[in-house]
Amino acid sequence: MQVIATAGHVDHGKSTLVRALTGMEPDRWAEERRRGMTIDLGFAWTTLGSGERIAFVDVPGHERFVTNMLAGVGPCPAVMVVVAADEGWQAQSAEHLAALDALGVRHGLLVVTRADLADPEPALVQARNHLEKTGLAGIDSVVVSGRTGQGLAELEAALARLAAAIPEPDTEGAVRLWIDRVFTITGAGTVVTGTLSGGSLRVGDELDAGGHLVRVRGLQTLGEKAEQVSATARVAVNLRGVDRDDLSRGTALLTPGAWMPAQVIDVRLDPDGNQRREAVLHVGSAAVPVRLRALGAGTARLTLARPLPLRTGDRGLLRDPGRREIVTGLRVLDIRPAPLRRRGAAAARAAALDEVDLPDSAALLRWHGLLTGAELAAMGCPPGGAPVVGDWYADPAHWSSLGGRLADQVSRRPPLDPGITVDAAAQLLGLPDRRLAEALVAPPLVLEAGRILPAGRSLPPPIAEAVAELAAELAERPFHAPTAERLAELGLTGKALAAALRAGALTSIGKNVVLLPDALDRAAEMLARLPSPFTVSDARVALDTSRRVAVPLLESLDARGITRRTDNELRTCRPHD
Repeated sequence: MQVIATAGHVDHGKSTLVRALTGMEPDRWAEERRRGMTIDLGFAWTTLGSGERIAFVDVPGHERFVTNMLAGVGPCPAVMVVVAADEGWQAQSAEHLAALDALGVRHGLLVVTRADLADPEPALVQARNHLEKTGLAGIDSVVVSGRTGQGLAELEAALARLAAAIPEPDTEGAVRLWIDRVFTITGAGTVVTGTLSGGSLRVGDELDAGGHLVRVRGLQTLGEKAEQVSATARVAVNLRGVDRDDLSRGTALLTPGAWMPAQVIDVRLDPDGNQRREAVLHVGSAAVPVRLRALGAGTARLTLARPLPLRTGDRGLLRDPGRREIVTGLRVLDIRPAPLRRRGAAAARAAALDEVDLPDSAALLRWHGLLTGAELAAMGCPPGGAPVVGDWYADPAHWSSLGGRLADQVSRRPPLDPGITVDAAAQLLGLPDRRLAEALVAPPLVLEAGRILPAGRSLPPPIAEAVAELAAELAERPFHAPTAERLAELGLTGKALAAALRAGALTSIGKNVVLLPDALDRAAEMLARLPSPFTVSDARVALDTSRRVAVPLLESLDARGITRRTDNELRTCRPHD
C-alpha cells in the first residue's frame, strides 16, 4: 500500500477527484458536505489496475484550515497536487507547495482538474513553473475531469508509476504513528488513526501513547481487520489502557524505549527561510509552539512548548499563524544539545553544526562525548564500531582526553596516597557510569582493590630502605615475620606499610603478619615435601616459624587451593600439574 496526500487551493476539486478514483466519500462530516468544502482530514482508498492499493489523505484547501492540512501531509511520503483548469494557480496552491517543499516531500503527481470547464494548458504551464523551484520539480502531470471521467485512466497509470517510485519503508524499525484522529466505538473503546510510515503493528503490541502504556486491541487498514499492519499504511488502532480524552491529534504511538522525548533541539533551516523569535513547529501531525534562538546563519535552537518524539534527520516546518505564512522548513540535527552557558557558545555550536550536512553517530559522539548505543539509536543514528565498555560509546578524542585527565589527577597525589576509588574518579570526571572510570584505567595507571593508582610507583627512599632492611632479616628465615614492634622500629606502619604493600614490596597474610612477596610460593614448595596429611605443627616446624605465622599462612594457601583441609587438624597439598 502507498499513502498519498492531496494538496491544492480550496474548491479546486481535490475531494471530487478522490471520489471519482475511489467511489468513496472522503468528507466525513455533514457540515463539510453541506458547505462543499473539506474542513478536516478525509480518507479514502482504491486498488489500481496494477494491483497497487492506494490510500488518499484528502486535506482541506482553505487557508483557515492549514493546520489540518499539515497534519495530514506531514507523515505522507507522496502528494497529489491539484490545480483547477478554470482558476489556475492560487494563494493556497502556493502555501501548500511551500509546506510540501519545507517538509521535504519529493514524490508527487500534478493533476489539473476541471478540464471540461477550461483549456487546461495555461494552468498546467503555470503549475509546472511553480513546481520547478521546489523539490517536486519534474514530477508527472495529468489532465482530468472528475465530472466527465476524462483522463482518469491516465491518472491511474500515473499513480501506479508514482507508487512504484516511492522508496520502500523500514518495516522492521521502531514505530512512530502520528495520530490524526481520536474517537470511541461502543464496545471497543478508544480508536486512533494515522499514517504508519515505518515499522509494523501487531495485535497485542505494547506501545507508548503520550506517556500511557497501552496495548493494541485490534487493527484495521482500509476498512479490513488485520492481525498485523506494516508500513506504509493507513491504519486504525483500537487501544486498551487509555481514554479518548488522554490522546489528541499530534500525539504519537511509539515503540516503548525506542524514542527520546525532545524539548530543546538544534536544527538547520532552509536557506531561503526567515528567522522569528516565536513560531509553530509542524512535525508529523503535531503542531507545537516554539521559541527560536539563532545560532548561525542557517542554524537555530528551538525550545518546544511540549516534548516531541524526534530523531536526527526529521523534517518539519515553522509557521507564523498570525501572519498565516510558512516561515521556513527545517531538518533536526540534535535532539539533546548541551546548554549554551558561556560567551561565544552559540557561535561555537553553529560552527560544529556546519561541519556536517546530516549528523551520523560519529558526529553525535563528537558533540556529546559519551552516549549509549540505545541513546544513539533513539536519536536516529545507530552506533558503529565497538563500545568502550558495556553499551557505552565514546568519541575517540574525548575518550583520550578523559584518560589524560585521570592520569594527571592520580599522578598529582602524594607518594603515600592510596589512590582514588573508582566512584571518586567517575565523579571527578563527570562520568555517568562507574564502569567508564574502570575502562579508562590503562598504563601508567593500574586498578588495585577498587583504587586507581600509578603502575610501578617507586617507594620513597625511607620506605625503600626499611623494606630492604627487613628483606635482609628475612633472607635466612623467610617465615620469621617481624613483630608489630619491629615494624614500628623500621617505620613500616600506617601509610608507609600500605605503600609498601601496594607496591608489591611486601605481602600481608594476616593482622601484623608481613612477609616478602614470594613467601607463599616458597612455603608451598616446602610443604609439598611433607608426608600427607600434615598438621599445623608439622608445617610450623618445616617452615621454621611460629604458630602466629603458620596459621594465617596455611589459611592463605587454603584460599589459593594449594592446601586442603581433610579434617579439623590435618591438611594435604594439591598435587603438582
